[in-house]
Formats: sequence, structure tokens, C-alpha cells
Amino acid sequence: MCVDPALMRKSPSADSNVGKPARPMIATLPLRPTVNNGTILPKKGSGTLPSPSGSGSRKDTSTPANKSTVRRANSNEHVGTLTRKDSGDSKGNRTRAGSTGSNSSGKRSDSKQRDPVFNAGMRRVTHCKEEGYVKMYLKGRPITMFMPKEQVDSYCLEARADLPSNKLKLDWVYGYRGRDCRSNLYLLPTGETVYFIASVVVLFNVDEQLQRHYTGHTDDIKCLAVHPDKITIATGQVAGTSSDGKQLAPHVRVWDSVSLNTLHVLGTGFFDRALVCLAFSKSNGGNTLCVVDDSNDHVLSVWDWQREDRLAEVKCSNESVFAADFHPTDCNIIVTCGKSHLYFWNLEKGMLVKKQGLFEKQEKPKFVLCVTFAENGDAITGDSSGNILVWGKGTNRISHVIQGAHEGSIFALTMLRNGTLVSGGKDRRLVSWDGSYQQIQTVEVPELFGPIRTIAEGRGETVLIGTTKNFVLQGSLDGEFMPITQGHTDELWGLAVHPWKPQFLTCGYDRQVCLWDSSCHQLIWTKSMEDAAQSAGFHPSGAVVAIGTQTGRWLVLDTDSKDLVTVHTDGNEQLSVMSYGPDGNFLAIGSHDNYIYIYAVAENGRKYSRVGKCSGHSSFITHLDWSVDSQYLVSNSGDYEILYWIPSVCKQVVSVETTRDIEWATYTCTLGFQVFGLWPDGSDGTDINAVCRTNDKSLLVTGDDFGKVHLFSYPCSQFRAPSHVYGGHSSHVTNVTFLYDDSYLVSTGGKDMSVMQWRIV
Repeated sequence: MCVDPALMRKSPSADSNVGKPARPMIATLPLRPTVNNGTILPKKGSGTLPSPSGSGSRKDTSTPANKSTVRRANSNEHVGTLTRKDSGDSKGNRTRAGSTGSNSSGKRSDSKQRDPVFNAGMRRVTHCKEEGYVKMYLKGRPITMFMPKEQVDSYCLEARADLPSNKLKLDWVYGYRGRDCRSNLYLLPTGETVYFIASVVVLFNVDEQLQRHYTGHTDDIKCLAVHPDKITIATGQVAGTSSDGKQLAPHVRVWDSVSLNTLHVLGTGFFDRALVCLAFSKSNGGNTLCVVDDSNDHVLSVWDWQREDRLAEVKCSNESVFAADFHPTDCNIIVTCGKSHLYFWNLEKGMLVKKQGLFEKQEKPKFVLCVTFAENGDAITGDSSGNILVWGKGTNRISHVIQGAHEGSIFALTMLRNGTLVSGGKDRRLVSWDGSYQQIQTVEVPELFGPIRTIAEGRGETVLIGTTKNFVLQGSLDGEFMPITQGHTDELWGLAVHPWKPQFLTCGYDRQVCLWDSSCHQLIWTKSMEDAAQSAGFHPSGAVVAIGTQTGRWLVLDTDSKDLVTVHTDGNEQLSVMSYGPDGNFLAIGSHDNYIYIYAVAENGRKYSRVGKCSGHSSFITHLDWSVDSQYLVSNSGDYEILYWIPSVCKQVVSVETTRDIEWATYTCTLGFQVFGLWPDGSDGTDINAVCRTNDKSLLVTGDDFGKVHLFSYPCSQFRAPSHVYGGHSSHVTNVTFLYDDSYLVSTGGKDMSVMQWRIV
């Protein structure tokens, strides 16, 4: 993706450069965004801030940092290592890696500092009453936005905007994080299945089809433990970044699953990077909690969680740690396992003393992946060689071997109440073993669901399984498994709502297109594609839906049968927007190659003929909206241009008098007079990924790079408009859309792969 030379020449406001010779833009780009009070914000791509966007992979593979000792005074010695090294990919190539104006200024950041376009003390937004426009600066670029004629005399920039009277309430969370987390699925006595995705813990009552949510965390949750009382729950999160760039420390939250109240917060400032394992003790009333963090030394610590007191800590291993658990009858013994290690720890007088597991004649596995305990106190491990090893109680020696219990890695071991051992692994087989480790039965999970990541005992004879393809399955050891939760398995960008049914469609880089029913929270259908999907839009009839991919290919699917109606290719870059005109006669496709492709549509969305392409943007297309009468189109681009078009002839409209009073059928553009108030101070123009207005034109919602959903009043045309702010996503929020009747809002997380449904109250 090279920077288009046109970007360097083009003035950012189309209206102002009509008939004038092009003039060089670069001189006016400040190197760093400035704010009203004159402070200089760190530039986004400079590697100073850990990015909240690349949540999944970034945190798992952050570069090893300077060596940390157990006595850590603070946890920011690693901060510098969580750089935005994958920020280019982290948001698709849509923002950071594209040909944005922001990158062109970033490349020169080591040359001498030029004067910013506007200095401290000047407004970030100016108002010209005579011409009736507001000018806002993003990254030092002036963006001119003309107001409707009727507002020219009455508009006042200083007026305060009101908070919306409505609020959002999290109604449903679609998805589960099984891809890279383990031991994160349990059944509570209330009949609720508990698991997590993004920064939300979901308590899902399958029989009653009700969800409750614990939302105390601020970033990705990575581990979960249930207390022996089956009410108290502990969850651990990764280090994060707040929207003002502050570090959020990794910590453990202990909370009540009935009231959802937080009881204790442990280890803020002690843990490093993330928490990977958690377990409550079993024999002393569950008074102690053992925790392993994701620092270089994978420090194992033991806590009296009620007193928030750390009893002991020790370097566990330089390699990955996958599991830690207390012995069932001796609360001073902890077993940890991971890459090339199995340790038996004894807590004596505030010290943790370790004994290594001796493999002796048994070939040492590369990974010891899971551990559980037999009723008699023996420890049982599963490893990457597919073997189950039994370790005699109180010893570090093997007393029994089940050689080749599985083909490939064993990810999960669970001891059922009746003394049956259940194992599951990469071979997708669930195997049950009796007290003398003889196989009872085996059942294979269909390939669609993926390898078994974790196993939990359900009600009666039922078993719950979490898989690496992010399914939660319910079934029995005799056979049939049904998904109770499912979601995407890679970054998620595409979101579209059905024009007259309570349905919405999601699609993403996992090449899956999913149609959901928002009223019963069920998946209606899913379809696999050949390319990673980026965007989607329904035809106004609802009969078909168009899907844009990352390769320039786009396809149209029948909404009911999911059959392919047609497939076309325009350019070879990602298609960021697929939008049908309100009358259903045109389809506009916004591409990363700076063009908007226009197709004439006939036969209710079944026949397409190319009209042409709208050419004029000097950067990639980010958002599109149609006028109510389907005659006009407005577009935003990566260099903050606002352009207007007559799509039927692919011509740009430059007359302000024509465009200022156009009524828009939707409002998804992030730049425009009706929405400029949503931009927070110091934004770099890529912070807001998506905007949506309610159909009744009273509310506006945004999804940003900090995992937040903001609810504003509409119109949002006062500087620094106030908003209600909602967390839940742990990655950039890539898309937001209201359902056709404004009853719910749907938001998608990028790397957290979650879909959240919010009720408007």
C-alpha cells in the first residue's frame, strides 16, 4: 500500500479548491496533534502507547522485555515493549497502514518541527457566520462543514449540547473466547454457564435463554476461576490503555456471581502484562487464590484474597505456563505446568518450594498442557504427546501412564463428580476413563466445531465443551453435541442490519458470514467464503445482502437461502463500504483504491450492471451515505475529505448551495456538520471507526479505538458534545448499527471478535 502522490497535492476541502491550482498540502500538516491547552499529544504510531486495538495477538506475543525481578516496584518497565508493532494490521489496512494524511506527516517526524496550523489558545473548531460553515482541524487539516441554510442565523458554536435522555444496557453478548484461553467454562448451581469474551464475563442460562454480564474489567479477560462455594468468581485481565493514554494495570477481580458486585481487586501494580492462570484452594474453605502472570518469569503468587494480602511469590518459569491448581486436600500444595515443565510447589512459612516432576523412563513431552486430580489425591496431566500421566499423591513420580490416549495434544482434563475422568484434545475426541484408567467410551466432536479446548461438568449427565473455534457445546458422553454459543474466530469488521426484520449480519477475516436473529439471539445461518470479508449491506427489500471482501471481490447472497446471487470484482483492494440507495436501484461500493464504484440494480437486487466509478478522492474511502431521494451520495476518506456525488452519472457535486440542505437517509460518515461534535479533543482522525444515527434521528452512536461505544444526542453539531460511554469490547470497536426499529444497537469488536447487542432504554 503506497502513499498516493495525489494525496500530497490535494487540498482537503473539495469545496474550497474548485478552479484553483493545486497547492502543496504537506507544509500545513503539523507533526503532532495539538490540543487547546497547547499540550502535545504523543503521535499515535510512534510506539509510545500500547495499542488497545491489537488485543488478541499483541498481548500474547509482546516482545520479551527487560528482565523483571519478582519484587516489582511497578509494572511499567514493560510498557515500552507493547508497541504498536502490528497496529498496521490491527485495524485492517483501513487506517494506520493506508495512504492517510497521518502517515505522511508521521514519516517526517524527525525533521525540524514546523509550526502547527493553529497554535495553543486557538479553537480546534472555528465558525464562519457569514458563509454558514464550521471548520474543524484534525491532524492540522482544516475540514470545512457547511450547515443547512435554516441554521445559519441561529447557530451558536458556544452553545452546550445536552446528554441524550436515553441510555444503553448490554442485552446480549455473542461469542466465546476459546481460541487462546483455557479453563474458562463452568456451570454454576443457578443453572448459568459462565465464560468470557472481550472484557465481559457472560452468565448464560441456556434453559431460560437469559444472559447476565459482569462488566467490571477494562480490557481482555484471560482467565477465570470458580470458588468452591460456587458463588464467588475470580477473573484476571491484561494490561490495557485508557482513551487518554493512561496505563491500566493487569489485575484480578473477585466478584459475587449472584449480585455481580466486585468484592476485591488484587495485584494492581504487582502483576505484569496479563494474568494467565487462576485457581482457588479447595480444602481451607477456598481462602487462598493462586495466580500466574505473563511476565518473563511467569511469577506464581498466592493470595489471601479476602484480606487482599499476598502470602508468597516465586518465579515459576521462563516458558509459558498453561495451568495452575491447588491440591484438593492440601491447600499448601500447588501444581503448575506448561512448556517443558511440571512443578509441584509446597507453601511453607511464606516460601514456595518446588519439586520438578520426574519423567524418568517416560519421554518428556514438549508441553504439559493441563492438570487435574483424582479422588485419592493423585495428580493427572495431559500433554502434547497425547499421553495421560498419573503422579502419585505427594510425590513427583509417575505411577501410571495412558500412552497415546489421544492423537496429538490433550488440552483438557476434568474429573466428574462420579469419579469418571474425561479428556479432550486436538483430535476433537472426548474420551471417558474409569477409576483404573480404562477407557469407557469415546465421542468425536464434528470438525466444524474444532478441537476441544476445555471441558466442564454440566447438569446430570451433560458435559459442556469449549472449542478452539469459539463454540460452547452442550451434550453427553454418548453423542450429540449442540452449540449453545458461537462466534467469529478472527477480526470482525462487517455489520449490516435487515431493513424490516430483527436480524443483522456480521462478517470478518475468518471468511464467515453470519446472519443472526436479535430477538431470540440465535444464529440463523452461516456461510463460508473464499476471501476475508470487510463490509456488508442489505438491499432495501431485504431480499439480498452484498458482502465486500479484502480482495476487491464482492458478492450478493440471497438472505433466506444464503445462495450466491452474483459475484463481481472491482479493483484489487479491500472494499470498506457496501451501500444500496434507499430506492434499491443503485449500489455504491467504497474501495481502498480511492474510488467509489456504482452499479445499477434491478430485479430486487438480483441483477447488476456497472454504471462507472466516482473518482476524486485522494485517499481510501471510509464511509458513504445516500440522500433520502437516492439522488446524491456523500463520502468520507482516509485524509478527512468530504465529497458529494450524483451517483447515476458518477459526477462530483461542488456547489455548496446544492449540498448543504440535502437530507441524508443514513448517517454513517464520521465527518459532517451534523456529527462533528463527536470528535474528542486531540483525536488523530482514525480514533472513530464507525458512526450510526437512529432512524428517528434522535440519537447518534460511535465506536472508537479504545473499546468504547459512545451515545450522543443527534444532531451532534456542538463542539465537544457530551456522551454516555460504555465499555465491554476490549479491542477497537469496528462497527455500530441500530436495528431497523431503533430498539437495539449492535456493535462489533475487532480483534476481540465479539458482537454485542445493547437495548436502548
